[in-house]
Amino acid sequence: MSKIKIFALGGLNESGKNTYVVEVDENIFVFDCGLKYANDNMYGIDYIIPDYNYLIENKKRIRGIFITHAHLEQMGGVSDLINALPDVKIFATKYTKEYMILEGVNKDNIIEIKAHKKITFKDLSIFPINVSHSVPDAVMYVLNTKDGAICYTGDFLIDPTMTGSYGMDLGKVAYVGKQGVLCLLSESSFSEKKGHTSPHHRLTSWFKDTINQAEGRIIVSILPVHLYAIQELFDASINMHKKIVIMGNKLQNIIKMARSEGYLNISDELIGNMSDIERKDSIILVCDDRKTPTGALNKIVTENDKFIHLTDTDTVVFAEPVYDDTEKIVVKMRDAIAQKNVNTIVLPKDKTVLHHASSEDLMIMLNLLNPKYYMPVKGEYRLMVNNANLADALHMPKENIILKQNGDVVEFVDGVLQTNKFDKIKINETLIDGKTSDDIGELVIKDREMLGENGILLISATLDKKSRAILVGPEITTRGFIYVRDSYKMIEEIKKISKEIIERNVSPKYVDFNAIKNELREELSKYFFEETGTKPMIIDVIQEV
Repeated sequence: MSKIKIFALGGLNESGKNTYVVEVDENIFVFDCGLKYANDNMYGIDYIIPDYNYLIENKKRIRGIFITHAHLEQMGGVSDLINALPDVKIFATKYTKEYMILEGVNKDNIIEIKAHKKITFKDLSIFPINVSHSVPDAVMYVLNTKDGAICYTGDFLIDPTMTGSYGMDLGKVAYVGKQGVLCLLSESSFSEKKGHTSPHHRLTSWFKDTINQAEGRIIVSILPVHLYAIQELFDASINMHKKIVIMGNKLQNIIKMARSEGYLNISDELIGNMSDIERKDSIILVCDDRKTPTGALNKIVTENDKFIHLTDTDTVVFAEPVYDDTEKIVVKMRDAIAQKNVNTIVLPKDKTVLHHASSEDLMIMLNLLNPKYYMPVKGEYRLMVNNANLADALHMPKENIILKQNGDVVEFVDGVLQTNKFDKIKINETLIDGKTSDDIGELVIKDREMLGENGILLISATLDKKSRAILVGPEITTRGFIYVRDSYKMIEEIKKISKEIIERNVSPKYVDFNAIKNELREELSKYFFEETGTKPMIIDVIQEV
């Protein structure tokens, strides 16, 4: 009896954290290993990854982690997974491999693969197929089993004009469909968009118009992960008598690597240096990432950048789309730039730097692969539902369209979906702060939330070790709670309450520190809420000398 299980550790009903597990009998294959960017409510968290406990517990069965392309939503969790599983093997195409190394992934764990070269695991095999995306060497994966293929598209769009390392081999996709596909896992990011993504992703003419309109320098903000758009910017600058100055070590390293490996075709004549920064015919390319979408521009606007100072003849170009979680940040930045009397140009709504499959692209993929079962993945739930509706429009039986949440297990026995089973893998999120790979945890977030909303109050006092009398204090220190100069009466009342609590829990024999702590928090919390409507974090430091 053949048994196949499919489930997501992340990526369903969310944007990012894409990690999809396919179990074929005793073999585990993991497709993508991404992160999710933290929102404003995460208080200092840099990014979020899935809880990898299931993979750790079943590490002997893992045959590999297969990365579709070099975006952090697909490969940003690889380093953290390697920390947990030092011997795990990461399969990736050349560009994806080189990008991961730049991101700090241990190259000894990475096995370089080529599109259309089969990877064999005894009676199973993985077949990568080139797809078109905003980075080169993107692939989809076909896991061949005796019950049919399991296909995972990764991110893609259909555009015959994209060739070479950006090309998509639709012939091989169709061939796989002829051989028999058991289940297709396809992205949902642009499922709401009508028609094809192409040609709305082609930006060369828009970049040319932008360059022609600008009077002076052009400062372009773009994410380094969108290499195709960076190539288009350089293409648009040909014969424009412009020099493009690349700012920031990260962007410089990526472009240097991409040029040396043949992924970017850029003439040396187009690339400027630091001496070109003040020239009016310069294009200055700055970048950040999704964590700090306008960090580089903010340094420039606040005059904290060592090299770039805005003038009223400059034009700032936002070549990135406005994401839901960054909309407020971008609007504030545009306002700040406008106050400098500097013009801004934003990517039009009918253009996109994101190369995802719109509704027609998704339906073409469905038609070519003709799967028995269809499982929308990668996106918020409404997008997954829209993706499922596309399959319904193509007359796929409703019972063969699978909508699941993270951790829900889809099981096939001898190629048949088991509709009477509702297994679920225990899942969780791991919150990463700074360089640590340890989970910060919800309690820390709650503490940060309390500090952010209500502030902190510190009560300190020193007691005589022999007499137990109060020698110093109680002293009151506040941060983010009240303005001390305007709250003299409240501070005096806090001192009075604190002194009474300390004195009634002190005897000639001992000091009941635990009672002091509990009573301070209970009585002062009640007092603060009545007086101010807030509940600051209360910390006491009582010591004997």
